[in-house]
Amino acid sequence: MNAAMAAEKTDFKVAWSIYVGWMPWGWASDTGIVKKWADKYGITIEVTQFNDYVESINQYTAGAYDAVTLTNMDGLSIPAAGGVDTTAVIVGDFSAGNDAVILKGPGTLADIKGKPVNLVEFSVSHYLLARALETVGMTERDVSVINTSDPDMVGAFQTADVSAMVTWNPMVSEILGLPDATKVFDSSQIPGEIIDMMVANTNVLKDNPKFGMALAGIWYDTMAVMTANTDEGAAARAAMGAASGTDQQGFEAQLAATKLFPTAAEAVAFTTSPDLKTTMDKVRTFLFDKGLLGSGAPSADVIGIELPNGEVLGDTANIKLRFSDVYMKAAADGTL
Repeated sequence: MNAAMAAEKTDFKVAWSIYVGWMPWGWASDTGIVKKWADKYGITIEVTQFNDYVESINQYTAGAYDAVTLTNMDGLSIPAAGGVDTTAVIVGDFSAGNDAVILKGPGTLADIKGKPVNLVEFSVSHYLLARALETVGMTERDVSVINTSDPDMVGAFQTADVSAMVTWNPMVSEILGLPDATKVFDSSQIPGEIIDMMVANTNVLKDNPKFGMALAGIWYDTMAVMTANTDEGAAARAAMGAASGTDQQGFEAQLAATKLFPTAAEAVAFTTSPDLKTTMDKVRTFLFDKGLLGSGAPSADVIGIELPNGEVLGDTANIKLRFSDVYMKAAADGTL
């Protein structure tokens, strides 16, 4: 496809999955906010919900979708490691308790030693487990990881052979509502490290910057409604709660475990902070240690990660994950 043909693209597909920080995409689609911003830029945006998080990322990586909701770590390990140049358009929040290590029965984190631990292998749950184990002088060698898909978590916890689990909301809330569940570590203990984003294919964005502008417009319009202390805001939170299998109160409890960036200015401040470099260095080291940066990767430098100031962690000739503040800045400046 030549550049002229690529530039003519007007129909875009966005994938998202159930998580407190991503529910706004489904609600924005249902309420016409997606259409409003797509119309403004003369494009169409189709928003599709996936029940399986990893599958949504795989579909994006395969080119079936132009954008997808994912975490900073999964953006690096799946599309970027798979050779798909990917740009973070919206940095929406970081997990501040939404991801948790849960034991069956009473105990503390140290009691996880020797136990099987159910989690989505190589996801942020795996990362959270590694960071948790560090705090009690253990490593993954002290437990055995059992790969379990996210839709199966709540049911699995209630079976006899599960003794520990790491997962994210809304599953965390459901599991903690069971009589024998004990939370022993959560993401509020590693603030700013599990970042939830909307990313898009860098080449699609380059050819069609209107798509990125529309995504930012949709997001901050939706943030303004859902974070408002108004009847409309309450209704939005109730609808998002219902769509994620809970209610307004349950959704607000999950929001309380989320460091949401409701304004574009707050998102820009976080994304341009030097802390992001430190976090991404931890994340890429974890992924390299797990062999997730491509087979035969010689070091964590194999994939370049570009920060908003143009600085690159890793290989400048192989940049595949980019943190951009362009679209969020446009929203903050009122130039969308």
